[in-house]
Amino acid sequence: MKHVIGLGQCSLDYLAVVDPYPPANSKVDVVEWDEQGGGPVATALVTLSKFGVSCSFCGVIGDDHEGEKIRDDLIRSGIDVAGLRQRAGCASQVAFIAVEKGTGNRTVFCRRSTGSDLAGDELPDAAFSGAGVLLVDGVMPDACLRAAEEAEKRQVPVLLDAGRVREGTLRLIEHCDYVVGSTLFAEQLGWTGDPATFQKVAGSLKFKKALTLTFGERGSVTFNRSGRFFKTLAHSVKALDTTGAGDVFHGACCYGILKGWPLELTLEFASVTAALKCKKLGGRSGIPTLDAVFQHLQHPIPRS
Repeated sequence: MKHVIGLGQCSLDYLAVVDPYPPANSKVDVVEWDEQGGGPVATALVTLSKFGVSCSFCGVIGDDHEGEKIRDDLIRSGIDVAGLRQRAGCASQVAFIAVEKGTGNRTVFCRRSTGSDLAGDELPDAAFSGAGVLLVDGVMPDACLRAAEEAEKRQVPVLLDAGRVREGTLRLIEHCDYVVGSTLFAEQLGWTGDPATFQKVAGSLKFKKALTLTFGERGSVTFNRSGRFFKTLAHSVKALDTTGAGDVFHGACCYGILKGWPLELTLEFASVTAALKCKKLGGRSGIPTLDAVFQHLQHPIPRS
């Protein structure tokens, strides 16, 4: 199987489960505490690695102890970090995540990396050799655009994890085969809850194959290039923590693309994978095995 390149954010996540989430000027005990690697693209690659896919990550860390932990966790997860650049005298990205017991809802407090963005000429020369998918998040616009253009030249499918509309997002979309957008991304583009009324907006975006808008427990809506759409139901679980569910969803989408599955089945697979992750704390500890995902699918998908 070909490998996946990921370019985007990486983080160190500190997670605390509280019961209930406290109001201002109050104090509450932590029910459960953990520390895990995080970041949308990085966690998507960890998902793929767990599924047996070779992955390489391109991003930025600082020369602090958080950066060391981020790098070490990626290496332990089997990710090639030749494209992970360390910025001297800079801080790595860190997040504190408060999770409400019983609902799985979380509040994220993020300190962004103080290091300069990855530059296009910092991408490893060999990164695209044998690549099957490029995953980008658009946070470092110049590097993401350059990588997407290179992937396009090599006929490597590009998937954009669109958390929000950022500087350069619409231009980047023109080089992406698949765009998977968050609820915020959808709302920024005018989503009001009706796929039929969103068809014109979807048609104006210049993605190549499909645009998927994700809405958590309400499932997702996918538009193809002709503007037609279909819905994918969310897989129902008792959620402990929704942290990283979208990241795992994106990794599972990349897996389906690598396998050449029909888009409808790929999105069902991604929905189940993301839901099962929510049964445990953090973005990575709950990533399910392939066996677990296949046991919960409603429609059969060939594993070979």
